[in-house]
Amino acid sequence: MQARKLAVEGAIEFTPRAFPDDRGKFLSPYQEEAFIEAHGSPLFPVAQTNHSVSRRGVVRGVHYTMTPPGVAKYVYCARGKALDIVVDIRVGSPTFGQWDSVLMDQQDHRAMYFPVGVGHTFVALEDDTVMAYMISGRYVAQDEMALSPVDPALGLPIGLDVEPILSDRDQVAPTLAEARRRGLLPDYATSREIERRLTGVPVPN
Repeated sequence: MQARKLAVEGAIEFTPRAFPDDRGKFLSPYQEEAFIEAHGSPLFPVAQTNHSVSRRGVVRGVHYTMTPPGVAKYVYCARGKALDIVVDIRVGSPTFGQWDSVLMDQQDHRAMYFPVGVGHTFVALEDDTVMAYMISGRYVAQDEMALSPVDPALGLPIGLDVEPILSDRDQVAPTLAEARRRGLLPDYATSREIERRLTGVPVPN
């Protein structure tokens, strides 16, 4: 498995090796040894797994969890094709306001690690795109937050030849600047400390 650090501090792309044969294909989207080597710590204890199905043109996010409690995620595309995007919304982060993206499909089978406190969005590029998540905390509705994925200040690469399909919540979500003014964004130092506690191992600088 190959690993690549992304432009957002703490986010990592993983590309597993696939083994095709006349029956189909086998691969491992998550591999502990490769994760520890790239991240410096083991993956968080998994509290919940999520599974979403989206039609082409759906944009989910930018979503994040209030910090605390904060959550980390490990995400891959189980079927279809998506552009997965990580956004640094942690106030005080050296990469605050930056984003990076990973094309997830059935050819390269890439996965992405999202550290505590960052924002997550993806664009479904095919019908019946399935995204699978391992997350470090259970879903609590009042802790779940959203930012506008079409905030021009972020400039996310959502370009489609169809009108983006957004949930009611995402259509009215605040911009990054509005959320910062209202004190709704995660703090970088707090996010790092929560991530350290998840594994019991110091998070590398």
